[in-house]
Amino acid sequence: MNDQPIEEFLRNNRPEVKDDPTFLLETQRRMREVEGIKNEVDRQRRHGHLALILTLAIGLVAGISVTVLAYLYPIDLSTVGDGKLDSIRVFLNTWKNYLLIPVAGGIIALTLLLTRSKDATARL
Repeated sequence: MNDQPIEEFLRNNRPEVKDDPTFLLETQRRMREVEGIKNEVDRQRRHGHLALILTLAIGLVAGISVTVLAYLYPIDLSTVGDGKLDSIRVFLNTWKNYLLIPVAGGIIALTLLLTRSKDATARL
């Protein structure tokens, strides 16, 4: 951001500040309020970032668990019944080759979030 026009405006217009002690007290009070708002925004951003990382980690564990179950659980498709659990088993057996794609995506997303610098996080 270019501050040249603001500095030039202040130099040309020379605003006068009264020698009123309440002016300084009011300015300090407003600065404290701004700092309080800034601290609250930073706190909420940290909590949101932590929630995102936690959600990705839980999803990653769930995805790995489902993938391991699909690859290691023995299933005979001719003996499968009509229940919900059996239909889930058939689905996992049919699509088990593609289950690694979302797991890999979760690993990449979590790695990118954890390796990003603090300055990059502040720009969000």
